[in-house]
Amino acid sequence: MGLDKAAVKPHERLAAALAPELKAVNALIRERMSSEHAPRIPEVTAHLIEAGGKRLRPMLTLAAAKACGYDGPYHIHLAATVEFIHTATLLHDDVVDESAQRRGRPTANLLWDNKSSVLVGDYLFARSFQLMTDADNMRVLRILSNASATIAEGEVLQLTAAQDLKTDEAIYVQVVRGKTAALFAAATEVGGVLAGADETVVKALFDYGDALGISFQIVDDLLDYWGSEQTGKNIGDDFRERKLTLPLIKAVAKADAEERAFWVKTIEKGKQGEGDLEHAIALLNKHDALEETRVIALEWADKAKEVLSALPEGEIVEMLSDIADYVVARLR
Repeated sequence: MGLDKAAVKPHERLAAALAPELKAVNALIRERMSSEHAPRIPEVTAHLIEAGGKRLRPMLTLAAAKACGYDGPYHIHLAATVEFIHTATLLHDDVVDESAQRRGRPTANLLWDNKSSVLVGDYLFARSFQLMTDADNMRVLRILSNASATIAEGEVLQLTAAQDLKTDEAIYVQVVRGKTAALFAAATEVGGVLAGADETVVKALFDYGDALGISFQIVDDLLDYWGSEQTGKNIGDDFRERKLTLPLIKAVAKADAEERAFWVKTIEKGKQGEGDLEHAIALLNKHDALEETRVIALEWADKAKEVLSALPEGEIVEMLSDIADYVVARLR
């Protein structure tokens, strides 16, 4: 490609390798997000879709299909489907979380209102189902529709688990598998299914997406306390929203009576005052919760790379391995 690997990020290299396909995906997204009767729909959708997201999930679908030798047109439709599902969940998430910022910009619910965000999210879900039927593949339809249900289930589970100090690491992974990893896994799996790949390869693609998605979310949760310009979040957003993510779960598990009382006050009861975030971070550091979380994120990224050995060797598969490294690069 003539690109300096050290200077170009893995997702940018993958985007360059998939440039014609991504152009077609973007054109299809613009076409299908239009609405003849409700101009609010493309306004809200464009605000989020054109806000500079990396298109990682649709790229995974394109890459999986290409790595398996697919030469038909429908990986474009499935990649657009995946992006619509993702965008719909973001619109809904920002309403649930009462967020004011997404990808460094004001959220749609802040610029318009909650009703617009919810209803446009519903529209995009409906559009995604229209798109996925274009491939005329019942197994693909089953995978993506199951993923959509799993995502919603994961979000509802998080509602009850996020502020419950009894939530353990197993429940946390279950939530993450639902709300984040399910779409990653579906995105890669459908690429292999569409290409008619061997079942061993299809399973490896699913496992890769699952592990990558879990690592991705753990990193996001960790950076909420470490901070990063790339997340578009303020340090401590999860704490203020009383989300019991993995770093907190680890600290709560090691808490003495006084520390547990602090977590009950700030997370379960939501009574937070000046200095509480700083105290929370001090407790995370005291119990090595951030470092232990970092190690787990790296382990999931390594697992994602390991399963790729079942795929045919090639440049695209190497790039998928590099993507797993990139997801955790800020933690090394």
